[in-house]
Amino acid sequence: MTNESSVLPVSTATGRISPVAVARLLQADAGSVRLLDVRTPGEYSTAHIPGSYNVPIDVLPEHAPEIRSLQTPVVLICQSGQRADRADAVLRTSGMRQLRVLDGGMRGWLAVGLPVNRGHERMSLERQVRIAAGLLSATGAFLALLISPWFAAIPAFVGSGLVFSGVTDTCTMGMLLARLPYNRASACDVAIVVQALRAGQSVESAGSTTGRTNVGCCR
Repeated sequence: MTNESSVLPVSTATGRISPVAVARLLQADAGSVRLLDVRTPGEYSTAHIPGSYNVPIDVLPEHAPEIRSLQTPVVLICQSGQRADRADAVLRTSGMRQLRVLDGGMRGWLAVGLPVNRGHERMSLERQVRIAAGLLSATGAFLALLISPWFAAIPAFVGSGLVFSGVTDTCTMGMLLARLPYNRASACDVAIVVQALRAGQSVESAGSTTGRTNVGCCR
């Protein structure tokens, strides 16, 4: 087994890799690893690592059988690491082993000043979830005080949902928010992105080989 500084080790255990280690891998040989970003298209378009491919976590399971055949090691990326952990579980279940989660996600990558491609600024999904949960809880509490105590069921429901989310490491609210048009803006044709990921080529090149030049976004 080789060192993480040259290639990702084959392992059945979930592991993380530092942003600096990934940057070194890419600098030594850009083709030695594939970067799979599982955030929403909106988050991806705001800032993403050059050369990464965007397959959102909510559609990843249906494409896992195709991605599974990839022989090149894959680093999974999200905003902070939570969604990448879920992606890791999905892909390991499908049979992949050469997987690592980017430690700290995009926040960790940006914190050490590594390069990104930037686009129009959009709010991260985690921040949207916090705002939505807080807004629902506050609204329910005020309505319970001013109109009817039955409205207290709203913050109780939201609080229960957050507890369930923490216990199960899932986020139903996040999955629902991810489907909003705001988060789907600039979405790529995921099938083309998966094809490009497997071939190690640009999304535009993969689209042109199938006669589909307008694929929505690029690497």
